[in-house]
Amino acid sequence: MADTGRFTAASALAAGAIPNLRISGRDTIKVALVGCGGRGTGAAVNALSVPDKDIQLVAVADVFEGKPARTATDLGRRFGDKVDVPAERQFVGFDGYRKAMDCLRPGDVIILATPPAFRWVHYTYAIEKGLNVFMEKPVTIDGPTCKKMLSLNEKAKAKNLKVGVGLMSRHNVGMQELKRRIDDGEIGDITFMRGYRMHGPAAFFRSVQKPDGISDLMYQIQRFHSFLWASGGNFSDFNIHIIDHLCWMKGKYPVMAMGNGGRHYREGNEGRYIDQNFDSYSVEYTFDDGTKLFFDGRCMTGADEQYQSFAHGTKGMAIVSKQGDCGLPSGTFSSHNVGKENLIWRSDVPRELVNPYQNEWNVLIDRIVNDVPHNEVESGVNTSLVTSMGRMSAHTGQPVTYEQILNGDHEFAPGVDGMTYDSPAPLQVDETGYYPVPMPGQKQMREY
Repeated sequence: MADTGRFTAASALAAGAIPNLRISGRDTIKVALVGCGGRGTGAAVNALSVPDKDIQLVAVADVFEGKPARTATDLGRRFGDKVDVPAERQFVGFDGYRKAMDCLRPGDVIILATPPAFRWVHYTYAIEKGLNVFMEKPVTIDGPTCKKMLSLNEKAKAKNLKVGVGLMSRHNVGMQELKRRIDDGEIGDITFMRGYRMHGPAAFFRSVQKPDGISDLMYQIQRFHSFLWASGGNFSDFNIHIIDHLCWMKGKYPVMAMGNGGRHYREGNEGRYIDQNFDSYSVEYTFDDGTKLFFDGRCMTGADEQYQSFAHGTKGMAIVSKQGDCGLPSGTFSSHNVGKENLIWRSDVPRELVNPYQNEWNVLIDRIVNDVPHNEVESGVNTSLVTSMGRMSAHTGQPVTYEQILNGDHEFAPGVDGMTYDSPAPLQVDETGYYPVPMPGQKQMREY
Protein backbone atom coordinates (compact mmCIF):
# COMPACT_ATOMS: atom_id res chain seq x y z
CA MET A 1 0.00 0.00 0.00
CA ALA A 2 1.44 3.36 -1.02
CA ASP A 3 0.74 5.28 2.18
CA THR A 4 2.57 8.17 3.82
CA GLY A 5 4.87 5.94 5.83
CA ARG A 6 6.01 3.83 2.94
CA PHE A 7 9.69 4.63 3.09
CA THR A 8 10.19 4.86 6.84
CA ALA A 9 13.31 2.95 7.78
CA ALA A 10 15.19 2.59 11.04
CA SER A 11 18.52 4.35 11.26
CA ALA A 12 21.57 2.14 11.59
CA LEU A 13 23.04 4.52 14.16
CA ALA A 14 22.15 4.65 17.81
CA ALA A 15 20.77 7.94 19.05
CA GLY A 16 23.96 8.67 20.93
CA ALA A 17 25.99 8.43 17.73
CA ILE A 18 24.07 11.19 15.96
CA PRO A 19 26.12 14.38 15.88
CA ASN A 20 24.56 17.55 17.28
CA LEU A 21 24.40 20.12 14.48
CA ARG A 22 22.20 22.53 16.40
CA ILE A 23 22.82 26.24 15.91
CA SER A 24 21.75 28.27 18.91
CA GLY A 25 19.38 31.23 18.59
CA ARG A 26 22.31 33.60 19.23
CA ASP A 27 24.39 32.37 16.29
CA THR A 28 24.27 33.69 12.76
CA ILE A 29 22.87 31.05 10.45
CA LYS A 30 24.73 31.19 7.17
CA VAL A 31 22.90 30.33 3.96
CA ALA A 32 24.15 29.62 0.43
CA LEU A 33 22.10 29.38 -2.75
CA VAL A 34 22.66 26.92 -5.61
CA GLY A 35 20.48 27.83 -8.58
CA CYS A 36 19.91 31.56 -9.09
CA GLY A 37 16.63 31.42 -11.01
CA GLY A 38 13.33 32.87 -9.90
CA ARG A 39 12.46 30.11 -7.45
CA GLY A 40 15.93 29.99 -5.95
CA THR A 41 15.97 33.74 -5.47
CA GLY A 42 12.48 33.54 -3.96
CA ALA A 43 13.65 30.91 -1.49
CA ALA A 44 16.58 33.12 -0.51
CA VAL A 45 14.17 36.00 0.08
CA ASN A 46 12.12 33.77 2.38
CA ALA A 47 15.23 32.61 4.23
CA LEU A 48 16.36 36.18 4.87
CA SER A 49 12.84 37.16 5.92
CA VAL A 50 12.48 34.69 8.80
CA PRO A 51 11.57 36.91 11.76
CA ASP A 52 13.75 37.31 14.84
CA LYS A 53 16.66 35.24 13.53
CA ASP A 54 20.15 36.31 12.47
CA ILE A 55 20.45 34.85 8.97
CA GLN A 56 23.03 35.85 6.37
CA LEU A 57 23.45 34.83 2.72
CA VAL A 58 27.15 34.24 2.08
CA ALA A 59 27.48 32.47 -1.30
CA VAL A 60 25.60 31.90 -4.56
CA ALA A 61 26.21 29.56 -7.50
CA ASP A 62 24.80 28.87 -10.96
CA VAL A 63 25.97 27.39 -14.26
CA PHE A 64 25.15 30.55 -16.21
CA GLU A 65 27.55 33.47 -16.23
CA GLY A 66 26.11 36.63 -14.73
CA LYS A 67 23.27 35.08 -12.74
CA PRO A 68 25.14 34.80 -9.40
CA ALA A 69 26.28 38.44 -9.60
CA ARG A 70 22.79 39.69 -10.45
CA THR A 71 21.24 37.67 -7.65
CA ALA A 72 23.76 38.88 -5.09
CA THR A 73 23.29 42.49 -6.19
CA ASP A 74 19.48 42.34 -6.17
CA LEU A 75 19.29 40.65 -2.77
CA GLY A 76 21.91 43.01 -1.34
CA ARG A 77 19.81 46.01 -2.33
CA ARG A 78 16.83 44.52 -0.56
CA PHE A 79 18.42 43.07 2.57
CA GLY A 80 21.56 45.16 3.13
CA ASP A 81 24.17 43.58 5.39
CA LYS A 82 22.16 40.36 5.63
CA VAL A 83 23.74 39.64 2.24
CA ASP A 84 27.52 39.25 2.30
CA VAL A 85 28.34 37.79 -1.12
CA PRO A 86 31.43 39.43 -2.61
CA ALA A 87 32.64 38.48 -6.07
CA GLU A 88 34.89 35.73 -4.71
CA ARG A 89 31.80 33.93 -3.33
CA GLN A 90 29.81 34.16 -6.57
CA PHE A 91 30.47 30.86 -8.30
CA VAL A 92 29.83 29.89 -11.92
CA GLY A 93 30.16 26.34 -13.22
CA PHE A 94 29.02 22.77 -12.76
CA ASP A 95 31.23 22.55 -9.66
CA GLY A 96 29.88 25.81 -8.24
CA TYR A 97 27.61 23.94 -5.84
CA ARG A 98 30.64 22.49 -4.08
CA LYS A 99 32.33 25.87 -3.77
CA ALA A 100 29.17 27.47 -2.39
CA MET A 101 28.70 24.72 0.20
CA ASP A 102 32.36 24.96 1.16
CA CYS A 103 31.58 28.49 2.40
CA LEU A 104 29.27 27.07 5.08
CA ARG A 105 29.81 25.40 8.45
CA PRO A 106 28.14 22.14 9.49
CA GLY A 107 24.62 23.06 10.60
CA ASP A 108 24.26 25.99 8.19
CA VAL A 109 21.69 25.88 5.36
CA ILE A 110 22.04 25.25 1.64
CA ILE A 111 19.24 26.07 -0.81
CA LEU A 112 19.06 23.63 -3.74
CA ALA A 113 17.02 25.23 -6.51
CA THR A 114 18.51 23.98 -9.76
CA PRO A 115 16.52 21.86 -12.23
CA PRO A 116 15.66 18.63 -10.35
CA ALA A 117 17.92 16.40 -12.46
CA PHE A 118 20.78 17.72 -10.30
CA ARG A 119 19.02 17.36 -6.95
CA TRP A 120 20.51 14.05 -5.87
CA VAL A 121 24.01 15.16 -6.86
CA HIS A 122 23.82 18.31 -4.76
CA TYR A 123 22.08 16.56 -1.86
CA THR A 124 24.93 14.06 -1.73
CA TYR A 125 27.49 16.81 -1.11
CA ALA A 126 25.24 18.66 1.35
CA ILE A 127 25.00 15.53 3.48
CA GLU A 128 28.76 15.02 3.27
CA LYS A 129 29.26 18.59 4.51
CA GLY A 130 26.71 18.21 7.34
CA LEU A 131 24.42 20.96 6.04
CA ASN A 132 20.75 21.50 6.66
CA VAL A 133 18.89 21.74 3.37
CA PHE A 134 16.00 23.43 1.66
CA MET A 135 15.34 21.82 -1.73
CA GLU A 136 12.83 22.82 -4.35
CA LYS A 137 10.31 20.47 -5.92
CA PRO A 138 10.24 18.15 -7.76
CA VAL A 139 12.96 16.29 -5.90
CA THR A 140 13.02 13.43 -8.41
CA ILE A 141 11.75 12.77 -11.94
CA ASP A 142 12.09 8.99 -12.41
CA GLY A 143 12.21 5.75 -10.42
CA PRO A 144 15.99 5.31 -10.21
CA THR A 145 16.55 8.82 -8.83
CA CYS A 146 13.75 8.25 -6.30
CA LYS A 147 15.70 5.33 -4.92
CA LYS A 148 18.90 7.38 -4.86
CA MET A 149 17.21 10.18 -2.92
CA LEU A 150 15.67 7.80 -0.40
CA SER A 151 19.00 6.09 0.22
CA LEU A 152 20.72 9.44 0.61
CA ASN A 153 18.03 10.62 2.98
CA GLU A 154 18.75 7.82 5.43
CA LYS A 155 22.25 9.31 5.72
CA ALA A 156 20.77 12.77 6.27
CA LYS A 157 18.53 11.47 9.05
CA ALA A 158 21.43 9.64 10.65
CA LYS A 159 23.28 12.95 10.77
CA ASN A 160 20.27 14.71 12.30
CA LEU A 161 20.03 17.11 9.36
CA LYS A 162 16.89 19.20 8.95
CA VAL A 163 15.51 19.17 5.39
CA GLY A 164 12.64 21.18 3.96
CA VAL A 165 11.06 20.53 0.56
CA GLY A 166 9.31 23.26 -1.42
CA LEU A 167 5.85 21.69 -1.40
CA MET A 168 4.50 24.76 0.35
CA SER A 169 0.83 23.69 0.34
CA ARG A 170 1.57 21.66 3.46
CA HIS A 171 2.51 24.89 5.22
CA ASN A 172 -0.68 26.67 4.17
CA VAL A 173 -2.38 27.30 7.52
CA GLY A 174 -5.85 27.21 5.97
CA MET A 175 -5.15 23.87 4.35
CA GLN A 176 -3.71 22.52 7.59
CA GLU A 177 -7.04 23.27 9.30
CA LEU A 178 -8.92 21.74 6.35
CA LYS A 179 -6.81 18.59 6.69
CA ARG A 180 -7.76 18.33 10.38
CA ARG A 181 -11.45 18.77 9.51
CA ILE A 182 -11.34 16.13 6.77
CA ASP A 183 -9.55 13.71 9.11
CA ASP A 184 -12.28 14.38 11.72
CA GLY A 185 -14.96 13.38 9.20
CA GLU A 186 -16.48 16.77 8.41
CA ILE A 187 -17.18 15.81 4.79
CA GLY A 188 -17.36 12.07 5.47
CA ASP A 189 -15.17 9.52 3.75
CA ILE A 190 -13.44 10.88 0.65
CA THR A 191 -14.92 9.30 -2.46
CA PHE A 192 -13.05 11.23 -5.14
CA MET A 193 -10.91 14.33 -5.66
CA ARG A 194 -10.27 16.58 -8.63
CA GLY A 195 -7.66 19.14 -9.54
CA TYR A 196 -7.13 21.49 -12.46
CA ARG A 197 -4.24 23.54 -13.75
CA MET A 198 -5.37 24.91 -17.07
CA HIS A 199 -3.97 28.20 -18.37
CA GLY A 200 -1.83 29.61 -21.16
CA PRO A 201 1.80 28.64 -21.83
CA ALA A 202 4.05 29.67 -18.94
CA ALA A 203 7.75 29.67 -18.03
CA PHE A 204 9.71 27.40 -20.43
CA PHE A 205 6.72 25.23 -21.35
CA ARG A 206 7.47 25.70 -25.05
CA SER A 207 10.80 25.95 -26.82
CA VAL A 208 11.76 26.58 -30.42
CA GLN A 209 14.89 25.38 -32.16
CA LYS A 210 18.14 26.25 -30.40
CA PRO A 211 19.64 29.58 -31.43
CA ASP A 212 23.29 30.02 -32.29
CA GLY A 213 25.70 30.86 -29.51
CA ILE A 214 24.58 28.28 -26.93
CA SER A 215 25.23 24.54 -26.75
CA ASP A 216 22.49 21.93 -26.79
CA LEU A 217 23.29 21.09 -23.18
CA MET A 218 23.06 24.65 -21.90
CA TYR A 219 19.94 25.33 -23.96
CA GLN A 220 18.23 22.35 -22.35
CA ILE A 221 19.29 23.41 -18.86
CA GLN A 222 18.24 27.01 -19.52
CA ARG A 223 14.79 25.92 -20.72
CA PHE A 224 14.48 22.97 -18.35
CA HIS A 225 10.65 22.84 -18.31
CA SER A 226 10.78 21.79 -21.96
CA PHE A 227 12.91 18.68 -21.43
CA LEU A 228 12.01 15.57 -19.46
CA TRP A 229 15.55 14.71 -18.34
CA ALA A 230 16.02 18.08 -16.68
CA SER A 231 12.68 18.60 -14.95
CA GLY A 232 10.14 15.91 -15.73
CA GLY A 233 8.65 18.45 -18.13
CA ASN A 234 5.81 20.80 -17.40
CA PHE A 235 3.66 17.99 -15.99
CA SER A 236 6.03 17.31 -13.11
CA ASP A 237 7.03 20.91 -12.49
CA PHE A 238 3.67 22.65 -12.94
CA ASN A 239 1.19 20.11 -11.58
CA ILE A 240 2.97 18.67 -8.58
CA HIS A 241 1.47 21.03 -5.97
CA ILE A 242 -2.16 20.14 -6.64
CA ILE A 243 -1.37 16.43 -6.79
CA ASP A 244 0.59 16.80 -3.54
CA HIS A 245 -2.04 18.56 -1.48
CA LEU A 246 -4.84 16.27 -2.66
CA CYS A 247 -2.80 13.21 -1.67
CA TRP A 248 -2.13 14.92 1.66
CA MET A 249 -5.86 15.43 2.19
CA LYS A 250 -6.46 11.77 1.41
CA GLY A 251 -3.59 10.65 3.65
CA LYS A 252 -2.35 8.23 1.00
CA TYR A 253 -0.63 8.08 -2.34
CA PRO A 254 -2.25 6.45 -5.38
CA VAL A 255 -1.19 3.01 -6.51
CA MET A 256 -1.93 3.44 -10.22
CA ALA A 257 -2.35 6.10 -12.90
CA MET A 258 -4.04 6.07 -16.28
CA GLY A 259 -3.26 9.15 -18.33
CA ASN A 260 -3.97 10.75 -21.66
CA GLY A 261 -2.53 13.76 -23.41
CA GLY A 262 -1.90 15.38 -26.73
CA ARG A 263 0.34 17.73 -28.68
CA HIS A 264 -2.02 20.12 -30.42
CA TYR A 265 0.29 23.00 -31.38
CA ARG A 266 3.63 22.31 -32.98
CA GLU A 267 4.22 25.69 -34.59
CA GLY A 268 3.54 29.28 -33.61
CA ASN A 269 4.65 32.80 -34.31
CA GLU A 270 7.98 32.00 -32.67
CA GLY A 271 8.68 29.03 -34.97
CA ARG A 272 8.58 25.24 -34.63
CA TYR A 273 8.18 23.89 -31.10
CA ILE A 274 10.76 21.23 -30.30
CA ASP A 275 10.03 20.66 -26.58
CA GLN A 276 8.85 17.31 -25.18
CA ASN A 277 5.67 18.53 -23.47
CA PHE A 278 2.09 17.69 -24.29
CA ASP A 279 -0.26 20.67 -24.53
CA SER A 280 -2.91 18.88 -22.46
CA TYR A 281 -2.97 16.08 -19.90
CA SER A 282 -5.72 14.14 -18.15
CA VAL A 283 -4.87 11.59 -15.48
CA GLU A 284 -7.04 9.27 -13.41
CA TYR A 285 -5.20 8.24 -10.25
CA THR A 286 -6.48 5.25 -8.26
CA PHE A 287 -5.89 4.67 -4.53
CA ASP A 288 -5.73 1.25 -2.89
CA ASP A 289 -9.31 1.62 -1.62
CA GLY A 290 -10.59 2.28 -5.14
CA THR A 291 -11.18 6.02 -4.76
CA LYS A 292 -10.01 8.33 -7.52
CA LEU A 293 -8.10 11.54 -8.04
CA PHE A 294 -8.83 13.17 -11.39
CA PHE A 295 -6.32 15.72 -12.65
CA ASP A 296 -6.54 17.88 -15.77
CA GLY A 297 -3.71 20.07 -17.01
CA ARG A 298 -3.57 22.29 -20.08
CA CYS A 299 -1.34 25.03 -21.46
CA MET A 300 -3.23 26.67 -24.32
CA THR A 301 -3.73 30.30 -25.24
CA GLY A 302 -7.39 31.37 -25.40
CA ALA A 303 -8.85 28.24 -23.77
CA ASP A 304 -10.90 28.45 -20.58
CA GLU A 305 -8.73 28.73 -17.47
CA GLN A 306 -9.27 26.77 -14.27
CA TYR A 307 -6.69 26.43 -11.52
CA GLN A 308 -8.10 24.93 -8.31
CA SER A 309 -8.80 21.70 -6.44
CA PHE A 310 -11.63 19.91 -4.64
CA ALA A 311 -12.26 16.89 -2.39
CA HIS A 312 -15.64 15.13 -2.34
CA GLY A 313 -16.89 12.96 0.51
CA THR A 314 -19.94 11.00 1.61
CA LYS A 315 -21.27 13.98 3.61
CA GLY A 316 -20.25 16.91 1.40
CA MET A 317 -17.23 18.46 -0.27
CA ALA A 318 -14.27 20.76 0.28
CA ILE A 319 -12.64 23.48 -1.73
CA VAL A 320 -8.99 22.67 -1.13
CA SER A 321 -7.43 25.44 -3.23
CA LYS A 322 -9.69 28.29 -4.24
CA GLN A 323 -7.24 29.49 -6.90
CA GLY A 324 -3.72 28.47 -7.80
CA ASP A 325 -1.45 25.94 -6.14
CA CYS A 326 -2.75 26.67 -2.64
CA GLY A 327 -4.99 29.71 -2.81
CA LEU A 328 -7.12 30.73 0.15
CA PRO A 329 -9.78 30.42 1.35
CA SER A 330 -10.32 26.72 1.76
CA GLY A 331 -13.80 25.64 2.80
CA THR A 332 -16.16 22.77 3.54
CA PHE A 333 -19.75 22.32 2.42
CA SER A 334 -22.62 20.05 3.45
CA SER A 335 -23.48 19.41 -0.21
CA HIS A 336 -21.63 18.82 -3.45
CA ASN A 337 -22.96 22.18 -4.59
CA VAL A 338 -20.82 25.13 -3.55
CA GLY A 339 -23.01 27.85 -2.10
CA LYS A 340 -23.40 29.99 1.02
CA GLU A 341 -26.39 27.98 2.10
CA ASN A 342 -24.23 24.82 2.24
CA LEU A 343 -21.11 26.38 3.80
CA ILE A 344 -19.87 24.67 6.97
CA TRP A 345 -16.50 26.38 7.39
CA ARG A 346 -14.24 28.79 5.56
CA SER A 347 -10.58 29.33 6.46
CA ASP A 348 -9.63 32.63 8.09
CA VAL A 349 -5.85 32.90 8.34
CA PRO A 350 -4.00 35.65 10.24
CA ARG A 351 -2.21 38.00 7.89
CA GLU A 352 1.25 37.07 9.14
CA LEU A 353 0.60 33.38 8.32
CA VAL A 354 -0.94 33.77 4.86
CA ASN A 355 2.26 33.16 2.87
CA PRO A 356 3.03 29.40 2.80
CA TYR A 357 6.44 30.02 1.17
CA GLN A 358 7.43 32.02 4.24
CA ASN A 359 5.78 29.61 6.64
CA GLU A 360 7.87 26.67 5.43
CA TRP A 361 11.05 28.64 6.05
CA ASN A 362 9.92 29.82 9.48
CA VAL A 363 9.33 26.19 10.42
CA LEU A 364 12.65 24.96 9.00
CA ILE A 365 14.71 27.59 10.83
CA ASP A 366 12.78 26.99 14.06
CA ARG A 367 13.54 23.28 13.85
CA ILE A 368 17.22 23.98 13.21
CA VAL A 369 17.57 26.42 16.11
CA ASN A 370 15.66 24.19 18.55
CA ASP A 371 17.07 20.91 17.23
CA VAL A 372 13.66 19.38 16.50
CA PRO A 373 13.52 16.59 13.89
CA HIS A 374 12.37 17.88 10.50
CA ASN A 375 12.75 16.00 7.24
CA GLU A 376 10.30 16.34 4.34
CA VAL A 377 12.23 14.30 1.78
CA GLU A 378 10.14 11.11 1.98
CA SER A 379 6.89 12.94 1.29
CA GLY A 380 8.69 14.98 -1.38
CA VAL A 381 9.91 11.82 -3.11
CA ASN A 382 6.50 10.16 -2.84
CA THR A 383 4.77 13.17 -4.38
CA SER A 384 7.40 13.52 -7.09
CA LEU A 385 7.05 9.83 -7.91
CA VAL A 386 3.25 9.77 -8.20
CA THR A 387 3.35 12.95 -10.26
CA SER A 388 5.83 11.24 -12.60
CA MET A 389 3.58 8.18 -12.57
CA GLY A 390 0.75 10.20 -14.15
CA ARG A 391 3.12 11.80 -16.64
CA MET A 392 4.56 8.45 -17.61
CA SER A 393 1.12 6.96 -18.18
CA ALA A 394 0.09 9.83 -20.44
CA HIS A 395 3.36 9.64 -22.38
CA THR A 396 3.30 5.86 -22.85
CA GLY A 397 -0.43 5.25 -23.25
CA GLN A 398 -0.20 2.50 -20.62
CA PRO A 399 -1.52 2.20 -17.07
CA VAL A 400 1.43 2.67 -14.73
CA THR A 401 1.53 1.38 -11.17
CA TYR A 402 3.45 2.81 -8.26
CA GLU A 403 5.68 -0.27 -8.17
CA GLN A 404 6.37 -0.11 -11.91
CA ILE A 405 7.69 3.43 -11.88
CA LEU A 406 9.55 3.04 -8.57
CA ASN A 407 11.32 -0.07 -9.82
CA GLY A 408 11.68 1.06 -13.44
CA ASP A 409 15.08 1.21 -15.09
CA HIS A 410 14.66 4.36 -17.19
CA GLU A 411 16.90 6.99 -15.58
CA PHE A 412 16.70 10.04 -17.82
CA ALA A 413 20.19 11.42 -17.14
CA PRO A 414 22.38 8.80 -15.42
CA GLY A 415 25.62 10.72 -15.98
CA VAL A 416 24.47 14.04 -14.62
CA ASP A 417 26.91 13.88 -11.69
CA GLY A 418 29.84 14.09 -14.13
CA MET A 419 28.39 16.77 -16.38
CA THR A 420 30.61 19.62 -17.62
CA TYR A 421 30.21 22.37 -20.18
CA ASP A 422 31.73 20.02 -22.76
CA SER A 423 29.37 17.13 -22.06
CA PRO A 424 26.92 16.05 -24.74
CA ALA A 425 23.32 16.94 -24.03
CA PRO A 426 21.15 14.06 -22.76
CA LEU A 427 18.83 14.75 -25.72
CA GLN A 428 20.04 15.01 -29.28
CA VAL A 429 18.09 16.38 -32.25
CA ASP A 430 17.34 14.12 -35.19
CA GLU A 431 17.93 14.93 -38.85
CA THR A 432 14.74 17.03 -38.96
CA GLY A 433 15.85 19.23 -36.06
CA TYR A 434 13.47 17.75 -33.48
CA TYR A 435 14.18 16.16 -30.12
CA PRO A 436 12.56 12.77 -29.34
CA VAL A 437 9.01 13.17 -28.05
CA PRO A 438 6.57 10.87 -26.24
CA MET A 439 4.67 8.58 -28.60
CA PRO A 440 1.90 6.85 -26.59
CA GLY A 441 1.45 3.22 -27.60
CA GLN A 442 4.57 3.18 -29.77
CA LYS A 443 7.39 2.91 -27.24
CA GLN A 444 5.57 0.92 -24.56
CA MET A 445 7.04 1.75 -21.11
CA ARG A 446 9.53 4.34 -22.40
CA GLU A 447 8.50 8.01 -22.43
CA TYR A 448 10.76 8.74 -25.40
